[in-house]
Amino acid sequence: MKHTTVLLTSTGEAQLLRRSLPAAIAQEGAEVVVVDNGCSDDTSDVAREHGAEVIAFPARTQYCAITNAAIAVTTGDAVLLLNADCFLEPGFLAAARPRLDEPGVGSVAPKLLRTLGPDPGERLDAIDAAGMVVDRRRKNTLVGHGRPGLAFGESGEAFGVDGAAALYRRETLEACAVDGEIFDTDFERWASDVDLAWRARLLGWRCVYEPRAVAYHVRRYSPSTRSGMPERDRRMQFRNRYLMMVKNDTARGLVRDLPKILAWEAGALAWALVREHHLLGAYAEAARMLPAARRRRRIVQAGRRSAGVNEVPFGLQVSA
Repeated sequence: MKHTTVLLTSTGEAQLLRRSLPAAIAQEGAEVVVVDNGCSDDTSDVAREHGAEVIAFPARTQYCAITNAAIAVTTGDAVLLLNADCFLEPGFLAAARPRLDEPGVGSVAPKLLRTLGPDPGERLDAIDAAGMVVDRRRKNTLVGHGRPGLAFGESGEAFGVDGAAALYRRETLEACAVDGEIFDTDFERWASDVDLAWRARLLGWRCVYEPRAVAYHVRRYSPSTRSGMPERDRRMQFRNRYLMMVKNDTARGLVRDLPKILAWEAGALAWALVREHHLLGAYAEAARMLPAARRRRRIVQAGRRSAGVNEVPFGLQVSA
């Protein structure tokens, strides 16, 4: 890899950026670009104070759209997508980047640890994510979330990388583009990283977990924070699972796992009827977006057949 472009996105998070930006700039071989997503605070000023390039969007725009645009105008052979609330430890890139030189590796999942804020005193002795996994119910989750910080100390293969700090080979991102979009803008934000990981798998790319690449992350949406998220975000996550399945699943996989999927669907519907009525709207949203998802499916599945991939390793995750 010649150099790594770090796309550090701020959505009105200048105070966090004051801590996450210097940590990113300190990484060897990093070209840091701050993505100012319609910020009304001093995000762009903070970026320029530290000598970082700025890509500024005049108005608040959905995550998938701004990320696609930022990737398109940068040139790094590797791309690290980084949230403003994610703070890299020294040596993060030095540990993670060489893994992309391994045959077939398209992405690297770091060891994310939980923190309540940027200060060392706010750090928790808990894993935030050791990669992500999609199980045979087609339910995605963060590997190791909430486990002790010393767990997951060995490298291994992961299903995919969580978007808070995600290192990709640019070749992989470009190969995964559908209609010019790396991240599906119908997803807006939530689960777009899962969708990309699934698509990369279908095209024959692997993801590896590298525990020596460490960062601390303030997690907004997780199994431990979901109840406090806005209803629209929870509905979007619920809806996007169906879009992923329409686009990426195979007939063979669906037939094999249908009992597990149907059992999960029955439970999810019951939950929506009894506890979270707002989730029922996700079914209508998914139905409305179905034609576009089916059109993208034809492209994705054609790529899968060209790559000769018949099975996706659902349930794949590193061991503790």
